[in-house]
Amino acid sequence: EGKTELSEELVASQEQQQDMESLPVPSVQAMVAATGEADVPPRYLRPAEAVTGIVNGEGEAQIPIIDYRRLLLELDRRGEESARLHQACQEWGFFQLINHSVPDDVVEGMKANIQQFFQLPAETKKLFAQERGQLEGYGQLFVVSEDQKLDWADMLYLYTQPPESRNTKFWPDQPVNFRSTLDRYSGAVKEIADSLLATMAENLGLKQEVIADRCVGGVQSVRMNYYPPCAQADKVIGFSPHSDADLLTLVLQVNHVQGLQIKRNGSWFPVRPVEGALIVNIGDIFEIFTNGRYRSIEHRAVVDPKEERLSSAAFHSPNIDATIGPLKELTADEDEAYKTVDHENFMRLFFATKLEGKSFLDRMKLK
Repeated sequence: EGKTELSEELVASQEQQQDMESLPVPSVQAMVAATGEADVPPRYLRPAEAVTGIVNGEGEAQIPIIDYRRLLLELDRRGEESARLHQACQEWGFFQLINHSVPDDVVEGMKANIQQFFQLPAETKKLFAQERGQLEGYGQLFVVSEDQKLDWADMLYLYTQPPESRNTKFWPDQPVNFRSTLDRYSGAVKEIADSLLATMAENLGLKQEVIADRCVGGVQSVRMNYYPPCAQADKVIGFSPHSDADLLTLVLQVNHVQGLQIKRNGSWFPVRPVEGALIVNIGDIFEIFTNGRYRSIEHRAVVDPKEERLSSAAFHSPNIDATIGPLKELTADEDEAYKTVDHENFMRLFFATKLEGKSFLDRMKLK
């Protein structure tokens, strides 16, 4: 029954999306350059309560910090750092990863290339624009109707792993080393994601291969985000509230401007990036796999009134042939709380849906 409901919803969403594919979404960056920051079109303006909400910057000063080097040294996977990781996944769904294994030159190269790409002339960036029916390329995602509010952001979205999934026509050849740097970065963060997933599996009482086998040839995509400054920053949203659809997301803060906020205890909690750290969060597929033991967390991006903000998110999912549903190893003695669907249709429905908190995951729950 759950599969039937989801299939009907998929067909409806695909039809709606097909109607929208021919309607271009303007580049916010180009629009700001042409008209100035003070002139915000109505389609981007949000009600005050949708932008502000309750922001809690006091109390808990920071999301958990996990030391990757210590985690690797704990060969028995049952040390203090592994326990901290388990607690962070259970209680927060977000953590910062320090002492990770991505080489410094790759991190700095990635930051420089992202900044330089978004500084390119508008006509050059358009060479890598999304095409009808494609998610990849330069533009925006999750635009499913003519009247929905738009995010104050531009992005470049690319499939990066496995290498045979890459469509290099969307991979910029400017800056000159963009492709080689992204290749090195995507491989390095995938190694980290696989290692974290192995530790998380053992923390859940599973054999590593229960999750690892589903991630052989796993899908990785990278979304590079550009949030222009906005004089009316209190009336726009950089990225609408949502939870990620994947297993695990690794975020690189590209410049010093903050903007990531997570929903915690009913209010928005600002994330203050630690220098050199990657920000990691649990995705919807992990919540489904664990039958709710680890939960994906709603988050959003806000805009700065004076400075641009840039970031990059690497999404890690199982291979395309994997089935998305609660793991049998975890539900032998409990009811399954989520539907089971094939991975391809799961992702199609996610990208054909407007971002609204955790509403997508709510549709995956069994009544």
